[in-house]
Amino acid sequence: MSSEIFAEEEQANEAACPVVESIEQVGSKWRLVVLHELQNGERRFNELKRATEASSRTLSRVLDDLQETGFVERRLEEDAPVATYYRLTPKGESLCPVFEEITAWAEEWLTACQE
Repeated sequence: MSSEIFAEEEQANEAACPVVESIEQVGSKWRLVVLHELQNGERRFNELKRATEASSRTLSRVLDDLQETGFVERRLEEDAPVATYYRLTPKGESLCPVFEEITAWAEEWLTACQE
């Protein structure tokens, strides 16, 4: 492989790097479902469980991952009964326009593919 071709491939990889890293952070099915649901505001764990239809174990793992990456924050209310609430951080909220664009794209292109 010539050094010129190698350099072009490396530039393409560097240009795609932010996209690939972004998809890796938010790209799992369950992460996307939870992030999308939290666009509607703060939710209790059980509300998220019902809305997403995820198992408790899956939802707990996903919420931990999203907290660790800074997309979601957790709030514990210790009054009786104890309740755990989740909401988007500013980083998570910054994805809302991305979801809107993906929805618009899907409405145009995925519907056309199914016809």
